[in-house]
Amino acid sequence: MTVSSQEWLKRANKVLVDGGSSASRGPRVFKPYPPYMASGKGSRLTDVDGREYIDWMMAFGGLPLGHAHPAIVKAGTEAIETGSHFAASIPVEVELAELVCELVPAAEKVRFSSTGTEAVMGAIRLARGHTGRKKILKFEGHYHGWADSVLVSTNPQSLATLGHPHSPVGIVDSSGIPSGAVEDTIVVPWNDIDIFRRVMKDQGHEIACVMTEGVMANIGVISPKDGYLQEMQKICKEYGALFYIDETVTGFRLGPGGCAELFDLEPDIVTFGKALGMGLPLSAICGSAEIMSGLEWGKVMHFGTFNAARAQCMTALAGLKVMTENDNAGFKKLRSVGEELTSELRALFNTQQKHNVILQDAGPLFQIYFTDSPSIDDMRSYCLNADAAKYNRFANLLREEGVYITPSNTLHSVSSIVHTSEDIQTTVQAFEKTLARLN
Repeated sequence: MTVSSQEWLKRANKVLVDGGSSASRGPRVFKPYPPYMASGKGSRLTDVDGREYIDWMMAFGGLPLGHAHPAIVKAGTEAIETGSHFAASIPVEVELAELVCELVPAAEKVRFSSTGTEAVMGAIRLARGHTGRKKILKFEGHYHGWADSVLVSTNPQSLATLGHPHSPVGIVDSSGIPSGAVEDTIVVPWNDIDIFRRVMKDQGHEIACVMTEGVMANIGVISPKDGYLQEMQKICKEYGALFYIDETVTGFRLGPGGCAELFDLEPDIVTFGKALGMGLPLSAICGSAEIMSGLEWGKVMHFGTFNAARAQCMTALAGLKVMTENDNAGFKKLRSVGEELTSELRALFNTQQKHNVILQDAGPLFQIYFTDSPSIDDMRSYCLNADAAKYNRFANLLREEGVYITPSNTLHSVSSIVHTSEDIQTTVQAFEKTLARLN
C-alpha cells in the first residue's frame, strides 16, 4: 500500500487542476493513483511511502546522468550560492554555446530558451521570417509542444477520423485554438516518402519549413525507414523549404550530434530540450549562421527572461562535459545500457507464450507494444494495431514490482549512464512476473 500517495492526491485534487500540473504524470494514466515521489538518486526513485523503484523514465528523458549526479549537484549548488540568474550576459552562456556548436554538425550559431515548446515556436517564426513563406508541414503523431500552430494530429485517433493518407484530416488537439492558428499547418503521414513527395509537389513552394522528429517519439519509438529522412531533406532543398529537425527528445541522447549525426543529415534548423538542461528547463535553437542571423535585433523577435538562465547553463555545461569526456564515453554508455536491456527483453518476449508483444528502440529509447503486428511504423498503424489499454494495465502492474515506466503507450522509456546490469536483470525479472499476472 502507498497510503501517503493517496493522501497527497486528495490534497492535490483540492488545489491542482486534474490533481497535478501535467496529465502525463497524473491520475488519468497512473492507476489507481499516481505515486508521489520524494527523492531520486542514481537510477532509483523513492516515493513518499518509502518504496523504491528502478526509474526508466528519467524525467521524460531529461536525466541522461540519472538522479542527483555529483557533477550536476556541484554545478547547481554553485549556481544557487553565487546567483542563479542575472539580467546580464554571462560567460557560461558562451561556453555552453561553444560546446553545442562543437558537438552538433548543423549548429554554427545558438539561441537558448527555456522549454522545447518555446524553442519550436522560435524556430517556426525564424523559418517564416527567413523564407517569407507562411505554411509549415508537420507529421501525424509528431509532438512539437503545445503551441497552437503545431497542436494538430499529435494524438492517436480512430482511423475513421484521420481521413485518407493522401489527404489527412488535420485534427486540432485542444479546445481554445482558433481555426486561423492552424490554417497554414499541413499534416502528412510519416514514413511514407511518396505521400510526402506528392504534397511537396503541390505546395512545396509555399512551405517555410518541414518539421520532423528524427525518431518518432510521441507514439512510443518509431525509427525512420531507410533513406526516408535523407530523401525528405533532398526534397526540401528542391522546393526551398527549410529542413527542420526537432530533437527535443532525441538530442544529447542518441549521440553527441543527435539524429543529424546518426543519419548523416544537414538540417537547416535543429531544436533541443529535455536532456540539454540535465534536469533543469533549458532548450536551444541551432542552425547555420545565415539562418540564425534572422534572430538579430529588429528582424525575427525572440525574447525570454529565462533564456540562458545561469543555473541551467551551468548544469547543462557540467552534464555535457561528463557525457563527452573520454571520447564521448557517456553517450556510448547510454546506448550500451539501452541495447543490453532491450536485448534481454526481446529474449523474454520470444520465450513467453501468453502475450503478443513487440519492442521498438533507438539506442537509449525504447517502448513495447501489445500487438499482433510485427511492427508499428506510424501513427495510423499504432491506432489500428496497438492495445494501449493493455499496455497501461501492464505498466501500472509493473510498478508494483518496483519498476517505474510510463503508463502511456505513446511515450517511451529511456536509459541513463547510471543504470547497472543488476538494474537490467531486476527489470527483466519484473517484466516476466508482470506478464504472467497480466490478463
